[in-house]
Amino acid sequence: MEAITFYGNIAEEVPIPDKGMVSRTVCNDDLARVVAFGFAPGHELAAHTAPVPAILYFVAGEAELTLGAELEKRRVTAGAFIHMPAQTPHGILALTPLTMLLIMLKKKTAAGGDERANEKQT
Repeated sequence: MEAITFYGNIAEEVPIPDKGMVSRTVCNDDLARVVAFGFAPGHELAAHTAPVPAILYFVAGEAELTLGAELEKRRVTAGAFIHMPAQTPHGILALTPLTMLLIMLKKKTAAGGDERANEKQT
């Protein structure tokens, strides 16, 4: 049986620093790696890409999210959810104290028994 990961309040796992950013991996298994981030207001994570599909979930605060090949800027607040294909450029500027989850999705290989990400639905 696989382990269950439970946090009553994920925001408590990454206190907001006075300056900069803190991060903590809160879950890492065969399917996903979940990292919680705490950003001080004004801290910026420059636009970059990830080699796997990823999800951003904003837990608390406000940010300016730079997203996509055109580097479009969007204002996001607590509750915002973004799913990005692999290699999607994205960056974050914290406008207030900010807590965010990054969920990096992993593909299981044939050896792992499940490769649904590559199957076509019929």
